[in-house]
Amino acid sequence: MKKLLVLMTVCLMILGAIGCSKAPVGGDDAKLKVALCVSGPVNDGGFCAGAYEGLLLAEKDLNVQVSYTENVEITDIEAVFTDYASQGYDLIIGHGFQFGDPALKVGEKYPDTKFVCTNASAKSENVASYELGGKDGSYVMGALAAYMTTSNKIGMIAGMEGPSQIKIIEGYKMGAKSVNPDIEVLYTFTGSFTDVAKGKDAAVAMIDSGADVIAHCANQAGMGGIKAAQEAGILATGNCDDQYEAAPDTIMCSDVWSTPGLIKAAIQDVLEGKFVGDFHELGMAAGMVDIAPYHDFEDKIPQDVKDNIAKLVQSIKDGKLEVPSVSELTD
Repeated sequence: MKKLLVLMTVCLMILGAIGCSKAPVGGDDAKLKVALCVSGPVNDGGFCAGAYEGLLLAEKDLNVQVSYTENVEITDIEAVFTDYASQGYDLIIGHGFQFGDPALKVGEKYPDTKFVCTNASAKSENVASYELGGKDGSYVMGALAAYMTTSNKIGMIAGMEGPSQIKIIEGYKMGAKSVNPDIEVLYTFTGSFTDVAKGKDAAVAMIDSGADVIAHCANQAGMGGIKAAQEAGILATGNCDDQYEAAPDTIMCSDVWSTPGLIKAAIQDVLEGKFVGDFHELGMAAGMVDIAPYHDFEDKIPQDVKDNIAKLVQSIKDGKLEVPSVSELTD
């Protein structure tokens, strides 16, 4: 009986360890050790989930050993990076612009470890930034919102203020004003990518100010904005993934980022010896950004609007329209 109790205790300890935020996924026979760090949960249905999907794709298709840590707070980034580097990981990926500066600091101490940060601008000999051209998708969503608003006022909810988030906001504003130069675009930073309540409060404030279309680029926090739009009976657009299932009567379209493709591409660059410590941007023209189907709104959005949006998307994909990259707020 005592042996059985000891065995059960050991098993519980092992299960407890597996349940921690840091979770190994791949096996020991992989060629490259890759770690992914994300700011939120890997089941957020958007930004973080896409990165995790890309990690699993790389594990399956590229035969790499992978691990991940979710819900990484800004104050813990350097410690998490250092932990992985000290364990001999070949590539450490920080998913979000806030991972850029910590990657540079830890990268100096571990020159043999490569770091990749998404939507950041950090770069050095062993640090590279890969940015999804979210501004391309937000430009299109801004145009769609401008076509569909009846109040001539729309809103965008962002997470933490930084260059990548500002580019998305400015892209949204430019897209909306390309349709209607007089449209009013409200925007706010929640200061969080995970606080759903803050996202909802931000949207409620915009709705109270007259906005009748709500967009977001705030990951999990943005889902609060969609909830507020749903409760108010107004329109919304999704971000990063096709999010219409979260509110089929509210979300008329989403801009979809191939976050999995970006993560896999970065890992493949390292695996094939093509890693360059520089800034790399991949948008619609690179096949990394697109828009989702209209789903329940297929018959609710006028055909001429859908036609105009289709032409706009194609012009960006063909390179005929290059959405400006604006990293400072214009107003």
